[in-house]
Formats: sequence, structure tokens, C-alpha cells
Amino acid sequence: MTDKIDKVIELDHVVIRFSGDSGDGMQLTGTLFSDTSALMGSGISTFPDYPAEIRAPQGTVGGVSGFQVHFGHDINTPGDYADVLVAMNPAALKATSKWVKQGGSIIVDRDSFTTKNLIKAGYKTDDPIKEDCLDRFNVILAPISSMTQETLKDTGMDNKTILRSKNMFALGMCYYLFNRELTFTEKFFESKFKKVPAVIEANKLVLKAGYNYGYNVQELTPYKVAAEEIKSGVYRNINGNTATAWGLTAAAEKANLSLFCGSYPITPATDILHELAKLKNLGVKTFQAEDEIGGITSAIGASFAGNFAVTTTSGPGLALKSEAIGLAVITELPLVIVNVQRGGPSTGLPTKTEQSDLMQALYGRNGESPVAVVAASTPSNCFHYAFKASQIALEHMTPVVLLTDGFLANGTQPWRIPNMEDYPDIQAPIAKEGTKDYLPYQRNKDNFVREWAIPGTPGLEHRIGGLEKMDKTGTVSYVPENHQVMTDLREKKIAHIVADIPDLEVIGEDEGDLLVVGWGGTYGHILTAVHDLQKEGKSISMVHFNYIKPLPANTKDIFKKFKKIVVAELNNGQFVNYLRLSLPEFTYLQYNKVMGLPFTSIELMDNFNNILEEK
Repeated sequence: MTDKIDKVIELDHVVIRFSGDSGDGMQLTGTLFSDTSALMGSGISTFPDYPAEIRAPQGTVGGVSGFQVHFGHDINTPGDYADVLVAMNPAALKATSKWVKQGGSIIVDRDSFTTKNLIKAGYKTDDPIKEDCLDRFNVILAPISSMTQETLKDTGMDNKTILRSKNMFALGMCYYLFNRELTFTEKFFESKFKKVPAVIEANKLVLKAGYNYGYNVQELTPYKVAAEEIKSGVYRNINGNTATAWGLTAAAEKANLSLFCGSYPITPATDILHELAKLKNLGVKTFQAEDEIGGITSAIGASFAGNFAVTTTSGPGLALKSEAIGLAVITELPLVIVNVQRGGPSTGLPTKTEQSDLMQALYGRNGESPVAVVAASTPSNCFHYAFKASQIALEHMTPVVLLTDGFLANGTQPWRIPNMEDYPDIQAPIAKEGTKDYLPYQRNKDNFVREWAIPGTPGLEHRIGGLEKMDKTGTVSYVPENHQVMTDLREKKIAHIVADIPDLEVIGEDEGDLLVVGWGGTYGHILTAVHDLQKEGKSISMVHFNYIKPLPANTKDIFKKFKKIVVAELNNGQFVNYLRLSLPEFTYLQYNKVMGLPFTSIELMDNFNNILEEK
């Protein structure tokens, strides 16, 4: 043991990708490794990557489920390429070996490399290592299935049940390889399977067996990975959907209002509804509607009744909600619409990430129908931007679309639990009982916001609806001049929100050769690419937008200080075209990708370098 410890390799950060069939437990394996690494002080970022089908074809490339975790020091992304790939079958090897770094390690379950499985994966020979030219990697052919069977042969379990634990053998090997403690995962077993002691013991045995196997295999040299330098505080690992749900709940508490969520389940947004449903003890009310339209209209009704109302959805669901968003616009009721973007069009790529709903969020309604648009940029700051979107909706009496995406929704990172005293009270303009001469569309002269009269308040009886309203009185109006006035007022109200959002911050020098512009979930990859180029001495800076409509007040002042501007986004150019409409005096370059995958930092660096070198 001493000899191997003496050979420990020290690294700042490492990327591991767990890959196997959808039934191999790769998501759980990756989650347990991530949680253990976070608890041991590592920074982490994760990227679950799995098919949409509940029962994807077993043993095929299309059915491969993956979980990538990047851990160590200064972590902003799940990493581009893996230092270690764990492939539980030939299909996993076929699908993901291209994502391994040159010289990296590949651990495969050699027991799964049967003729049948090789054919299913599309191999033409019985030697996939040679066929895919993988001998440039450190390939460890581990008998994962048979060692799991040997470990549990005396437990009385049937073979099918025994093999369900083989992912724990692979996890044990990785724990040895990266010097991770077993205790956190053992405690998970004790909590998860507390009613089935035999399962607890079986998983512990297999986990330790994998760890010991790693120690005894000469090809595996252990690594020591640097810990993250973090502020003191209470931390937990959190994904974007959970953070969003908690941010909405925190906003309801700060507004002293009940939170109502009316939604219809849709991937990858459903977990927000699940998480909110757990919070009945905090007064959260959830309603699973019969469809997307029922979800949002129930939320609008709840808002009219005096609740802080939200609805959650993804791509095609946002399209179905479009008419009702218009109703919330004309009634000027507060509402947060959370749209977790995924690949489209139509049902598209339900489990893959994309940023292609931006134009739909901005303009996807009939009539002149302005709403505020906010975008989160990391899994953990989904909490903050859910809170801010709620604050804008309630204080400005307007629908707000909060954009996240599949990458943020399912990705995780350590989150320092905030002190709620650091968040402001939310002051919704609720009309008080006794208000004299209440008019539903009488507005605050400074921000154009109308007062919110809760039904049942004596003396504040009023009527609102989808037909155009007369300015101030709210009676139905077809007067042409009034329609112009109300249309302008609704647009002015949204524009005035700019007074309540922070200025854009430049990462890097305030002026230079190239400004990289991003928004939403691309933050980590763009930040990594820009930081690496800055270290090389390149004149490059970056800004990242979380407030899309309205744009931050200093946007124009920042843009004019750079020779070139490039907008990088995961669509065909929706934000760049929005900027061309909003700030046409600048010339914009663009870099786009629509593959259902995040950017890699490497491809971004290559593109930015090319722009810098062009005369």
C-alpha cells in the first residue's frame, strides 16, 4: 500500500464520466460520487445526460445514460473531456469514448462484452478496443459483474438483484482512485434502504469490494485532487430545479403572500412542481392541472385572488400557454412563468439542453404583449433569479418569464445557503381597505404600476378581463385612442423595470479587442474560455446577461468600448438578433450551436481566437 500511495498524482481538477444502460444506475452513481466530493470540500459541477425514453432500447447506443462530474478547485463547468470514463457495457463505450482526454483512463466492465452486446452496440469485431483505436488510453478491463456476483454469492439474493449492485463496484473503484471516503455513501444506503437491511449490507459489501479491487490493480494509480477554497457557511449540493422552487418560496415569504403553483408535468421542468409540493408546511399550494392551459389559467385565477402565482413548463408547454400569458399582460396581474428550455421544435429533445425559447419568451403572443424576461445562469443561482423574477412580477404587476434550461435544471453544484435577512422584503402594491375612489387602472406616476385590489376587500369591487380596458376606470373600451394609450403604458411599465435591476458587470478589462456576450446557462463555459484566454494575455472580456427584458441600463456604454462583439448562445442567433433590434448601432458577430449539448470551453476558445486574429 505504501508504494502506491507514494505514487499519488496531484491534480487541480478531474472529470469523470459514468456511462451505461438506462437501468445501470449511472445517475445515482454519479450523484453519490458528486455528493461525496462536495462533502470532502471539492468544488463540483455535474452534467446528467440521458435519453428521454423511460425504457430506452437496452444495450444500444441510443439507450446510453451518462453522468459527468467535474470536481476539484476553481470549477465552473462539468468539464469538456473526461479524465476517466466508466463504461458499463459496449454501447456506453461506443457512445462516449470520444469524450475521453488523450491519455485518459477507461474502466470497462469486461463481463458485459458479450457477442450479443457487441452487435447491439454496432461493433463489427469482438475487439472494440482495437476497432475504436482505444489503445492510446489506459484501458482497465475490470470484471465488474462477476466480482459483484462473487461478493454477494452467499447473501441468498437472486442473480438479477445482485447485478443491480454492480454500479456500486464501479463507484468503489473510483473512490479508491480519487481517495474518496466511503462513509457518506454508506450513510446514504442506511437512510435510503432503512427498511431493507439486506440491501444496505449488500451495497456496502460491493462498494468496499470495488474499493479493494482498485487498490489491488496495478493499472490504477491514485490521485489527490485539490479542494475548493470556499467562504465559511452552511453548504449543500443543489440542482437548478430545486433552487428555482426554493427561490419562489422565499419570495412568497418575503412578500407575505401564499404561493400557488398551477402546472402540468413536462420534462425537464416537472421537478419544480414536485419540490414545491413538498413545501405544504410553508403554505405552498400546488395544483397539477389537466394540461398546460389549465396550469397557467389556474395560476392567473390564483393571482387575481391575491396569491403569488407561478406556473412551470418547458418549450412546447410555453407555446400552449401563450394566449393565457397575454391575459396576464392585459389584466396586469403578477405571474412568474418558469420555462426550463429544452431542444425543439415540437417535443424535440426533452432531456437535452438548448436556448431556443428566447424569442418565444419575448414575443410569442398575439398583440403588443410585453413581459419581463429574466434568465438564470448556474444551477445554484436559479434561487436568486427565481427570487428576483418574483420580486419584479409582484412589485411591477406583470408576468415575468424566468428562463432556465435542461443543463441548469439537472446540473448540480455546492450552494452556500443564504441568510434570508440579506434578501429584501417584497412590496406588492396591494390596495388597502378604505382606499378612496379606487380605480383598477389608476397608476403610480413614477413606474406606471396599477394597484392590486384583492377580491373581497370592501369598497374595492372592480372588474378586469381580456378585453381592452379604459385607462384608469377599467371598463371595456374600443376607443382607438385609448388602445394606443394602454398599449404604450404597458410597454412603458416594462421598460421602467430597468430602474430596479443592477448594471451589467464586465469580467476583465473595461475596454479591449473583443467582448464576449452570453446569457443564461452558458455562463460557466464562456467564463472558463475567457479566463483561459486572459491568462494567455489576450485582450478579451465578457459580459453575461441575466436580465433580458429590459436590458441593463449600462449595456450600450459597455458595448461601445470594444472593437468587436461576439454573442455565443445555444440557438441559431436569437439573443444576437434581439440585440440588433435593441442596439442597432453596433456590429455583432455570433457563435451558435444547436446539438442538444452545452458548449465546450475548447470550441469557444478556438472561435474567440479566430476572431481575435482576424484583421
